[in-house]
Amino acid sequence: MAMTITQKILAAHCGKKEISPGELINAKVDLALGNDITAPLAIKEFERIKVQKVFDSDKIALIPDHFVPNKDIKSAQQAMVMRNFARKHHIKHYYEVGCGGIEHALLPELGIVLPGEVVIGADSHTCTYGALGAFSTGVGSTDLAAVMATGECWFKVPESIKFVYKGKLNKWVGGKDLILHTIGDIGVDGALYKAMEFTGETINSLPMSDRLTMANMAIEAGGKNGIFGIDDITIQYIETRAQGPYERYYSDDKAKYVDVREYDVSNIQSQVACPFLPSNVKPVRELSNIKIDQALIGSCTNGRIEDLRIAAGILKGKKVHPYVRLIVIPATQNIYLESIKEGLTEIFVNAGAVVSTPTCGPCLGGHMGVLAAGEKAIATTNRNFVGRMGDTKSEVYLSNPAVAAASAITGRITSPEEIIKEN
Repeated sequence: MAMTITQKILAAHCGKKEISPGELINAKVDLALGNDITAPLAIKEFERIKVQKVFDSDKIALIPDHFVPNKDIKSAQQAMVMRNFARKHHIKHYYEVGCGGIEHALLPELGIVLPGEVVIGADSHTCTYGALGAFSTGVGSTDLAAVMATGECWFKVPESIKFVYKGKLNKWVGGKDLILHTIGDIGVDGALYKAMEFTGETINSLPMSDRLTMANMAIEAGGKNGIFGIDDITIQYIETRAQGPYERYYSDDKAKYVDVREYDVSNIQSQVACPFLPSNVKPVRELSNIKIDQALIGSCTNGRIEDLRIAAGILKGKKVHPYVRLIVIPATQNIYLESIKEGLTEIFVNAGAVVSTPTCGPCLGGHMGVLAAGEKAIATTNRNFVGRMGDTKSEVYLSNPAVAAASAITGRITSPEEIIKEN
């Protein structure tokens, strides 16, 4: 039986030679992840069932990243619950403030997630790791508790949709624009409980940072997981980081897909998702009349060093609009340090931006950039639902780092070409 890469990974982890879409399976988990919002709930359930120890202290990752540095007493207590649990059970992959970062950027960076693995996390953007050829998906906190106890999780094998990207990318167009265009095409439920498999000649040359961005937002189309085939770019990224051995899986040529979508990327310009859905996508040039109050460059979607380099290239020698707040958040401590070494942080500060230690804070309207009623923000994050970054009467527009940086300069949503043309 011909199978997709998603089916092959799941089959290997449930001890079967082949599995079919719709089949219910119980699969062994290679890594279970929790953060400071979801892990405390899982820990409470874990302790309620009176399990004496976790299934494997080396296969659990606990990363406080949403409300850190702690914004108030409640968030401090949440982080303390994680910290105490990590100490008690000798959790190997516990990363405290100062040595960690945003979970979905940190784990790939450290080589903790590897090709061919099954990864679950009590966070919807756990699908990020599909960029590395892993099956990864978000679960609820009670599921995380069960996995921490047993090392297994049940799944319904998803159907797969193949997305084929052809052609050469235009200037200032990257993975964020490809995934926004795709979500705009199929809708926020267009891949509901399906594996989104990204392929094609464009993907074959797409850097890992862009792949991570695309896999990260598979959930915004309802996807169970997003996944890329393993190639030289994957191996090059993994080999310098891998903390253990890994398996390579590939989709069979005759594997069945419930749908196949093809895109000519030469027709795709910089995209912006307008309120209040990631699928409400328009070309940036159609939005030049939208004034903004805040620009955010960061998050698990676009807070990598490649994203900061792009933004700094736009901002160098320029100033942020006097009535715009530009917040830049490197996704990990290592990225923060690299930004300093490369002079990117100096460019941001000289331009009038605020540079923060790694945190998810503003993305979910938690802290470090909450919006007031009537304010508009352009952000390199992944969601723009009602009230996502603050007041329910605020608005969030999603874009790539170049668009966010250009918009911060002009005070309105702006194409990067407009800024570069002024030079």
